[in-house]
Amino acid sequence: MLEGYKPWPENLRKYYQETGCWTGETFGGILEQQARDRKDSIAITDGEKSITYQQLDERVNKLAAGFMKLGIEKEDRVVLQLPNTIEFFEVCFALFRIGALPVFALPLHRKMEISYFCEFTAAKAYIIPDVFDKFDYRDLANEINNSIPTLEHTIVAGETDNFISLEELYMDDSASFPTITGSDLAFFQLSGGSTGLPKLIPRTHDEYIYSLRKSVEICRISQDTNFLAVLPVAHNFTMSSPGVFGVIYAGGKIILSKYPSPDVAFPLIEKEKVDFTSLVPPLAIVWLQAQKRTKADLRSLEVIQVGGAKCSVEVAKQIGPAFHCKLQQVFGMAEGLVNYTRLDDDDEVVIHTQGKPMSAYDEIRIVDEEDNELPVGETGQLQARGPYTIIGYFNVEDHNAKAFTSDGFYRTGDLVKLTEEGYLIVEGRDKDQINRGGEKIAAEEVENYILSLSGIHDVAMVSMPDKFLGERSCAFVIKNDEELTSNDIKDFLQHKGIANFKIPDRIEFVDRFPYTALGKVSKKNLRAMIKEKITQKSY
Repeated sequence: MLEGYKPWPENLRKYYQETGCWTGETFGGILEQQARDRKDSIAITDGEKSITYQQLDERVNKLAAGFMKLGIEKEDRVVLQLPNTIEFFEVCFALFRIGALPVFALPLHRKMEISYFCEFTAAKAYIIPDVFDKFDYRDLANEINNSIPTLEHTIVAGETDNFISLEELYMDDSASFPTITGSDLAFFQLSGGSTGLPKLIPRTHDEYIYSLRKSVEICRISQDTNFLAVLPVAHNFTMSSPGVFGVIYAGGKIILSKYPSPDVAFPLIEKEKVDFTSLVPPLAIVWLQAQKRTKADLRSLEVIQVGGAKCSVEVAKQIGPAFHCKLQQVFGMAEGLVNYTRLDDDDEVVIHTQGKPMSAYDEIRIVDEEDNELPVGETGQLQARGPYTIIGYFNVEDHNAKAFTSDGFYRTGDLVKLTEEGYLIVEGRDKDQINRGGEKIAAEEVENYILSLSGIHDVAMVSMPDKFLGERSCAFVIKNDEELTSNDIKDFLQHKGIANFKIPDRIEFVDRFPYTALGKVSKKNLRAMIKEKITQKSY
């Protein structure tokens, strides 16, 4: 058993098996089945290059053999940072096949995040593209390669620059793969937590595949589905709600868009007759604007999902009429619980709520600050547990004691209220987290970086409202050095090597912070201050 991983208790494991939630399926087994049933059907295309299910399965076996020859074994961690490419899927399923554990990093992550993922998981390998979106990942790999003692291999999809070539790892000789079971760990995802660097979320085959099965059922995904992935495929939303893995589970076709912009995505919709796609609210706004002037034929679209952050009522009202399709709101988290509006729901429900739990075995409760359950209609903190909601983060026992209740409910940090019909309406966040257009930022992490800069006395980062992204970030800074500027702080963070989306959108210099009665910085008051300043347009 992997040190730092808390396995599911035997009583819950048996219960979810007996109720039919967990069936023992594995990701490797799913692909093998589709390779038999759908062998000549296209599994994935980027609009230029395509691969059938049988070809994908064969490529996966060859790559799995190559990984094993490198010495990558069951339960070895592999940090995976690939964009929306066919290689992403070949790597994923090759690692699944040998029981190695992908750690899903995002293309936007930089030195601080990647170093942490590699070190914290004791990763044996790091897999990257050569260049994506004008960023050379080989330079990043060179920076961290010698600082992580467990990191034995850096593997590059593309021009290698003295690293290992991914393409050369595909081997023709047969290999004997280890036995993988449904209760085995499958991979690690990243939390959108509120403290420090992201926590790691361990997912087993059983629990995650159950979430795929329910998502496929509710979203009506089938062999005829043409799903366009425009958001990063390593995001939980794009991966499983129903996402790319859900489409593979159903035997449909995945169309990969390198970028989410309408100029790239709309021609793919027309060419591939896309009927289903998923967006975050800021991207939905961009698409709505572009739809008015596009010449692309978008009539194949049947469902547009919006998730990752709350979709405003005004935007939600426009999507269906503009694209002549159904809007489906999605509210979920990488830790588990997923809520959908149903495809048969009336417009009032779809526009004004964020859906209801997808499983009859999901348990949710809305509580006050003392964990007392609140009546329907009152706003409180959302807690959840169920067959695909984790019971603990990886290797952070102290944090788990705070993040989970004594009876196993996950404290999501979301402020919601429940309708009489059982639908959730998201009102905000209780945790100190900023949701910048679907990208989650832990304020404490960025604050700690800024505090390491000479000339800073104290810092507090909060969200500020934004019509486009929902929230942007504002850092209130007390400085010791009067010559220090906002650009100095932003340049420092840039050179520090953190993801660009974490760098504060705005920096306000102040002489003092407001405090609560308990002597803590009142971020509630800081949020009110910046909201008022923005409203007055005094910037």
